[in-house]
Amino acid sequence: MLSVISVFVSIALLMFLAYRGFSVLILAPILALFAVFMSGSDYLLAHYTQIFMVKLGDFATVYFPLFLLSAVFGKIMESSGCARVIADYISDKIGPNEAILAIVLSCTVLTYGGISLFVVAFAVYPIAVELFKKSDTPKRFIPGAVAIGAFTYTMTALPGTPAIQNAIPSQYFGTNTFAAPGISIIASVLLFGLGMLWMQYQLRKAKANHEGYGVHNDELLPIEDANLPNFWVAVAPVFIVILVNYTCVKYVFPNIDTSYLQEEKYGAIDIKTVASNWAIIVALFFASVFVLVTNFKRINLSKCINIGASESLGPIFNTASVVGYGAVINSLSGFIMIREWILSISPSNPTISSAFVTSLLAGITGSASGGMSIALETLGTKYLEMANAVGMSPEILHRVVSIASGSLDTLPHNGAVITLLAICKLTHKESYKDIFVAALICPLIVTAVVIVINTLFGTF
Repeated sequence: MLSVISVFVSIALLMFLAYRGFSVLILAPILALFAVFMSGSDYLLAHYTQIFMVKLGDFATVYFPLFLLSAVFGKIMESSGCARVIADYISDKIGPNEAILAIVLSCTVLTYGGISLFVVAFAVYPIAVELFKKSDTPKRFIPGAVAIGAFTYTMTALPGTPAIQNAIPSQYFGTNTFAAPGISIIASVLLFGLGMLWMQYQLRKAKANHEGYGVHNDELLPIEDANLPNFWVAVAPVFIVILVNYTCVKYVFPNIDTSYLQEEKYGAIDIKTVASNWAIIVALFFASVFVLVTNFKRINLSKCINIGASESLGPIFNTASVVGYGAVINSLSGFIMIREWILSISPSNPTISSAFVTSLLAGITGSASGGMSIALETLGTKYLEMANAVGMSPEILHRVVSIASGSLDTLPHNGAVITLLAICKLTHKESYKDIFVAALICPLIVTAVVIVINTLFGTF
């Protein structure tokens, strides 16, 4: 019983202290060892060096290239002006009176193209301020609009999205980022539609109360429009990421000789284990080269590489630390008891169980990728066995876990939420409600709908 209590206390402290602003890099190992100590074990150093650090290293080894290339690509897109041009073009075509929709679609194109949601927030914010001022739309709606376009369907649901939340399940289920494309599209439409319905409802209420943009201290840096690239040059890298990713996953890797991967020095693995990760790496590389070639005079290459490389370290090690934390917790007898209880909630339905566990852990850690990694590291093999036993496609597991991860992760202590509000110079009190509904409540609803659709019609 003490071991079970130690797990709950450790997780509660992780959530509370992360909410208070403490770094997960420090919290994860300390609270993991706290749980070990409270459970009655004296082997603290063994748990730290042989479990925590090993799992941290395993995660970083697999996903660091993806984090690194994504960050550098984002900086290159930002430095070249491509991100700004894409946002400007969509905004101009839709019109200033549809400010919320324009920002949602701008974020959609950028994030679906592989640009980090953190970079997107910085790139879109100046455009959002201009649009919202012109249409006298309350500024407090900017974070909600960005959350719909960057934190929901482009992160977890759209087929082929290069987000890490869509890549991680592939390693455990032998799938790829285009898993369950039909259901993925339905989920994406629902996430977009429900989010926009909420934002439009809130906007009508604000207009009825004669609430305008408001008085805010918006300090925007001037931008040299003459130095911006052509729209088609700017948007081409986005399509390169999508098309190269799809081509590699569907046609290249399945049709080349990868038997050498069976050698011990390569880990004795199957191509399905690494195909999704490889495809995104190749896609981001070619897209980055294209941006460099077509915008070479606009880009400070050394600055982009240095800043991008530096900015990739925090996200990868924060997530990897959470994975290490989960591995330690997983080794405790108390967690084994908790795990069996969770599995008993729906022993014959892996989609319900995986959605529940993933969303719960994502909420506890404040990280979609971190919560998903813990869930799959702990129970991924079990869920796959359960799915195979009932003839369920692993693709639906991939999609359900991915969408579920992007729900409770958006609690107030989530790093992306805190960063977004800081960029917009707004507080939780002013804007968090819209983020909560659009990026937490709506994904929970859509996860349930996806499970029902799969139960009634199967995977497609």
